[in-house]
Amino acid sequence: MADKRRKRTSETANRTRKTGSSRENNVGRRTRARRKKGNNRSKLVACIIAEILVIAALVIAMASRFGIGTEFTEWLAQLRKPVVQELDLSGINSSTAVLMQARGGKVIGEINGDQQMYPASMTKIMTAIVAIEKLGDLDQEITLTNEMVAGLAEQNAMQAGFQPGETVRAIDLLYGVLLPSGAECCIALADTVAGSEEAFVELMNKKAAKLGMDNTHFCDTTGLHDPNHYSTAKDIAVLLKYAIKNDTFREIIESPWHSTPGTNVHPDGITFYSTMLKNLSDTTVTDGQILGGKTGYTGEAGHCLASFAEIDGLEYILVTGGAAGTGIPHINDAVTIYNRLGEAALALNNN
Repeated sequence: MADKRRKRTSETANRTRKTGSSRENNVGRRTRARRKKGNNRSKLVACIIAEILVIAALVIAMASRFGIGTEFTEWLAQLRKPVVQELDLSGINSSTAVLMQARGGKVIGEINGDQQMYPASMTKIMTAIVAIEKLGDLDQEITLTNEMVAGLAEQNAMQAGFQPGETVRAIDLLYGVLLPSGAECCIALADTVAGSEEAFVELMNKKAAKLGMDNTHFCDTTGLHDPNHYSTAKDIAVLLKYAIKNDTFREIIESPWHSTPGTNVHPDGITFYSTMLKNLSDTTVTDGQILGGKTGYTGEAGHCLASFAEIDGLEYILVTGGAAGTGIPHINDAVTIYNRLGEAALALNNN
């Protein structure tokens, strides 16, 4: 009997050991499975983070490569701080005005922004950007002819100072268009690009249509008065928004002055100055700076200005027209509005 009890006890112990061992094995397998699952989850999270970082790097690289780095930076800036959404433009000399965010094109203030106006020499913004895009080599030499300057003096058109028979680089003609507002530079570029001013004007109107400038029609490259040569402050703002994305255009219009190399007529070259920046003793405004612009004037158009500035880290475009009187009422309007915008931005950030 004793032997049978010992045998049963031994069998029971063996079964207990087997059961315990099986439980331990099951627990171990479950633990290893959980550990493996946790490791896989960690790897998945790490892969997702890595992919996000790669995509962000690619976005930044593409923004820089395709000239939208400033817009991308401004977009990030708008995410982290409040932005002025609306601004009162009343109390200025100009009868028409549009204030636009350069990044997205949102209009945050206007006075008769869609009203038809004569753009005067703001026209030359379109002349310059079309020429830049069509010319293959900005260092190519162009010789001015008598036909290119014929009648300009009689029409009181502003000129940069180049003479018939003078050979100059295309890039110097572009500076001559945007800084001193040289009409002879416009004609020379138009003839070189399209064969005639008339053919070049067709390119200007096609570009206007492509940009959505539905209330604009050009008759010439200079902005000399013609009843059928018209635009709106909003359309000119759209044009400048597009043009300043071009590095060459932007470099020129932000320059306060430019000296050309010597030519066959001017061995010491010519130095000319921005018609806007030379009338600003200080480009600093409240919480920002005026960066560049193109003035315009005819008796019918009044004083006009298309300018852009950086305020509180963001870029804005201001187009004004129809300012009466003598002096620089259009430039004074720009200073007034940009100061007002800077004050509004500071007030937002201090709240």
